[in-house]
Amino acid sequence: MIKLVELLVRRDGMTHDEFVDYWLNEHSPIAKEMPGLKKYVTSVPKDPDRTEYDGVLELYFEDSEAMSAAFDSEAGERTLADAEQFLETGAGPRLVLDETIQLDDL
Repeated sequence: MIKLVELLVRRDGMTHDEFVDYWLNEHSPIAKEMPGLKKYVTSVPKDPDRTEYDGVLELYFEDSEAMSAAFDSEAGERTLADAEQFLETGAGPRLVLDETIQLDDL
């Protein structure tokens, strides 16, 4: 399993609450349409005034090829274009990771 993790920064002129509302209610339905996406997790800081990031994005794919195909697809292009509406693209770190679950007691 491949996981893409990105720490997100909102666009200038947007409040944290506006960012969260757009991300969860406008952008997420678009992003969930990407082919091959296995899991999509959004995390928002409990105290946004104490961090430089407005959210953490986690996208899971079967492998690197599936991730590339998802972003190269029409749905992936729509997702990236819509991200420009609320994100400072590339402002936060991005990691592509091999995930190994050590404990899952949920």
